[in-house]
Amino acid sequence: MTSQTAEFPRQAGAGIVEAAQRFWHSRTAYMAGAVCAALSAVMLAPVVFTMISSLKDREEQLAVPPHYITREPSFESYAKLWNYQDGLLVYLANSTATAFLAIVFCLALTVPAGYALARLPVPRKEVLFVFLLLALIIPYQALITPVFFMFATLKLTNTLIGLAIVHTAIQIPFSVYIMRNAFEAVPRELEEAAILDGCNSWQVLIRVFIPAAVPAMITVALFAFIMSWNEFLAALVIMNRGDSFTLPLILAASREETTIGGTDWGMLQAGITVSIIPCMAFYLLLQRYYVAGFLNGAIK
Repeated sequence: MTSQTAEFPRQAGAGIVEAAQRFWHSRTAYMAGAVCAALSAVMLAPVVFTMISSLKDREEQLAVPPHYITREPSFESYAKLWNYQDGLLVYLANSTATAFLAIVFCLALTVPAGYALARLPVPRKEVLFVFLLLALIIPYQALITPVFFMFATLKLTNTLIGLAIVHTAIQIPFSVYIMRNAFEAVPRELEEAAILDGCNSWQVLIRVFIPAAVPAMITVALFAFIMSWNEFLAALVIMNRGDSFTLPLILAASREETTIGGTDWGMLQAGITVSIIPCMAFYLLLQRYYVAGFLNGAIK
């Protein structure tokens, strides 16, 4: 009887501690959820208000006090943007082609470079790798003028290939860093097994390393796409013909073009909305591979 009496307080105390732990964990989870929801609201608010503003007619755009929620959605701004200068389709096609060329160039250069720096006996490859990374600290804006003169000599101005080359050069140091670390994470046993089977270096790269580094390659492609899609200064300097402009140049031009009531904010917000959608879609489609590649390659 005495032992049972002594056991009861211990059980009661353990139950209280367990209940307190459950309460604390649930409270922590709720607090973390509330913080994530607040941060998401802060990040999404500009995007949401941009989309709402693009659906306002001219009267609502100039209303004082402003209408934060449109009363009657209007696609007038999108119609203006569609027919602006050479047409929205021309600028979307230019931006899309340049971005995908940058992806192709970037992967074609950084996959072999990352493989060589990770696995081949390249003399002083660590020094070479650090030298490549030093390009990250040099702003490309400081080099754009000599690049323009060089491209003018090579007749690469007003060409999508020329602009894609500049975007590739901007992206290469970071992409080499990602690919090199991704290839270093591949087990050496796989490489040795492929060599014993008679594979040469290119066959090892194609059959072993590339399938293992697909998440890192998708990460490189995603960064190259977003950088090329949003880049403004190089496109402004290299492109000076209307039918070769990319979407960021048209957004800047529409910002400077004024009407009776000032800047046509509706058309500008419509253009921003159109420019946001491909980046969001590209990221959401490749999100799973992007996270895996970034964790396995960049934060090894």
